[in-house]
Amino acid sequence: MDRRGGGVAASPTPRVALFTDTIADVNGVSRFVNALAAHAPERLHVLACTRLGSPARPNVHISPPLYARPLPGYAAIDLAIPRPGALERLADAIAPDVVHVSTPGPVGLIGRRYALRRGLPLVGTFHTDFPAYIERLLDDPVLTRLGEGVLRWFYAPFDLVIARSPASVPSLRRAGIAGSRIACLPPGVDADGFHPRHRDAGGTIWGSVGGVRGNSIKVLYVGRVSVEKNLPMLARLWARVRGECVRRGHDAQLVVVGGGPHLSAMRQTLAGHDACFAGFRHGGELATLYASSDMFVFPSTTDTLGQAVMEAQASGLAAIVSDLGGPGTIVEHDRTGLVLSTACDDGWIEGLVRLITGSGERTAMGAAARARLAPMTIRASVGRFLRLHAEAWQRHKPGRALARGPACG
Repeated sequence: MDRRGGGVAASPTPRVALFTDTIADVNGVSRFVNALAAHAPERLHVLACTRLGSPARPNVHISPPLYARPLPGYAAIDLAIPRPGALERLADAIAPDVVHVSTPGPVGLIGRRYALRRGLPLVGTFHTDFPAYIERLLDDPVLTRLGEGVLRWFYAPFDLVIARSPASVPSLRRAGIAGSRIACLPPGVDADGFHPRHRDAGGTIWGSVGGVRGNSIKVLYVGRVSVEKNLPMLARLWARVRGECVRRGHDAQLVVVGGGPHLSAMRQTLAGHDACFAGFRHGGELATLYASSDMFVFPSTTDTLGQAVMEAQASGLAAIVSDLGGPGTIVEHDRTGLVLSTACDDGWIEGLVRLITGSGERTAMGAAARARLAPMTIRASVGRFLRLHAEAWQRHKPGRALARGPACG
């Protein structure tokens, strides 16, 4: 008999309840969760707690928070505390076969507890490498080990932890998560929503961004404007890049899309150096900004994947990224962009100048990037996501880890 009491065997495709602390915020995790909800409306139900405007989808279930405020230092991210029992009641109404925890915040902790109390398979996605943040920002081995300990505790009861790219697998293993409990999700992007055809040939889109010149070479950054994205390095180098480009007769501007705690400092550092700040952009406007730019730069060393890098490459942009973290697995060095070591400022200056001044190479790399990203559809990624949950459901035994071989390199 089915555990829901219907007397009929459960469907071979499990019903998944996904608990997330971010659904309406402006970040890559939120965009990914919304894409999952949009492409799996019958089998995936999203449970969240937010006071922000949420997607109007029948499989997205929002509980009003007991308390909410902007996260200190990150005004664009809301910290919401759920009302006791509210999310559990929503989950009970869904009657899931598998629980997925997308984030290790208050909502994620409730999802983790819900699965353990009801004996359900528990799967999670490793979106944010917090120990790497601590290691690279604070350079404190004691705090890094503490972060790894918290990570180890949080994921200890999970049947499966999904890594967004192979680059994040070593972090999970250092935290004591066995390779047999780790699987990789193939990267996926909305290859129609982010496409070179969205380019604004007339350049009117730039009228909405103060200071941008129509004929300049636009070097785009999209993402959170914060220290962990390694933006202090980019700001430090840009003046030298801009100066060298001027010397060679090329007019280049840095365009920053997004917001965050480092925005004011970045504005100050780049004042007078042809940097323009566009604030938050969404939907079709964001797609047009990508496609209307000339190249992309993303210096982060802590991203587990780099959704913005995929969006830029799908839009036909050559990209310069760090060799640390997930973005380096998206960009093919010297073919679709450049993958550079952040240990060498001169390498980044040379790379930026090389692509700014080399329009032919830049265009060829952008075309190769689009061709490489086009098959990496969000639909294929969602399909793999659901298959991993079906596997966890079929093999789950209370109190035991998922018996499987490693699915990542």
